[in-house]
Amino acid sequence: MGRDMRDLRHELLLRLAGRLPDRQLWRFRDWLAGDADAVLARTLPRALAHGRLGLTDHEHELLAEGFLPAGADPVLVAAIPALAEEPEPAHVFGVSPAAVSDVPVEVPHGADSTPVVLGAMLRGRPGVREVRFAWRAPVTGGPPRRVLLVSAETGRIGLTAELQRVLRALGEREPRVEVVPPSMTLTAYHRAAWVGSEPVVTGLNHGQLAHV
Repeated sequence: MGRDMRDLRHELLLRLAGRLPDRQLWRFRDWLAGDADAVLARTLPRALAHGRLGLTDHEHELLAEGFLPAGADPVLVAAIPALAEEPEPAHVFGVSPAAVSDVPVEVPHGADSTPVVLGAMLRGRPGVREVRFAWRAPVTGGPPRRVLLVSAETGRIGLTAELQRVLRALGEREPRVEVVPPSMTLTAYHRAAWVGSEPVVTGLNHGQLAHV
């Protein structure tokens, strides 16, 4: 049996983390959770073309299989440049803002309560394996930003949108939320983020993750 098209769409959006601007990516993921598939299918290829972003063969397959049936322009999809291999991350990651950048960080109002809120949301949630935070900054220099990393066995699309809404309520205007399946072979971006992260929610049912 083939994979669900929504899973294909979620995987492609995962693989575009750090490549698409945060302001677009969080909104695309919100649209996916809200069943705005036709809007997403029209908009994502245009965003890739406008940003001159290429895709690997596997990512092209995800785009074609996941978005053409929802109304993506086949001419625009075919015109997205091909990449021979996955690009290296354009960011560095660490457990604190100082570990990744000399630029002062503006901590959003309400950020101090984020671990408490996440703990109340996710502790005991079926399928959630791990919840971590990493700080991220561009390799070319710039202000640090926080990335929430979650390993979840089920419900990843809805959980992504739910966590984005919570972080926006706590002051993150462009939430960076990466909800991955435990079995996924992580992109270079996600591997670097995981290595540079620390747990923020304790008391979860941890297991050995295939991608760590």
